[in-house]
Amino acid sequence: MGNPLLPIKPCSFSAPCPGIAADVFDETGRTVRGAVGELVIRQPWIGMARGFWNDPQRYVETYWSRWPGTWVHGDWARVDGDGHWYILGRSDDTLKIGGKRVGPAEVESVLVSHPKIAEAAVIGVPDDVHGSAMVAFCVPSADAAPDPDLARELAERVAHELGKPLRPHRVVFVPALPKTRNAKVMRRLIRAAYLGEDPGDTTALENPGALPAIAATGKESR
Repeated sequence: MGNPLLPIKPCSFSAPCPGIAADVFDETGRTVRGAVGELVIRQPWIGMARGFWNDPQRYVETYWSRWPGTWVHGDWARVDGDGHWYILGRSDDTLKIGGKRVGPAEVESVLVSHPKIAEAAVIGVPDDVHGSAMVAFCVPSADAAPDPDLARELAERVAHELGKPLRPHRVVFVPALPKTRNAKVMRRLIRAAYLGEDPGDTTALENPGALPAIAATGKESR
């Protein structure tokens, strides 16, 4: 949370809420600072959930199964050298490209930093060589002309910022990204549409009309 007693940086939180024993763990379950890790909570807190209705085992498996006695929130987070906290997106959306793990939000933030890109979403798709390949979906700004040169520029931008192994396999331009009514981008549905799979329930989408354009880009790649 932010509060008036501590300084703050853009897009950061100055400290955990009072009573929340928040931490960031690396893959081995050790506290990490200055690097991306799993957001966890180490102690019980007022108002915490006690279970899922009629499904206590799923509750345990979802939040408590990775490290004993530790709540795993399901988000990537980072604490910098000044103690400022950053939430970086869902960890269950993690991509593993050529043995390297990356959160989609990290790649998407690089893409939208380009002045010609308004929104972006990144997914992983099956790849015979690397196991998984990254496909980036970009919504151009109103005054931008999407073309192969811009796609190459965006891919190189990601490679420069995050490393060559994380260069997107493909950058495609779409008019819109599928979102829920509270503006959450649905990467699961993007992936299903791109791969030609059954998207399942789409009733939560504000703009289901975004899916056909994504499906069309998938057909081009097959």
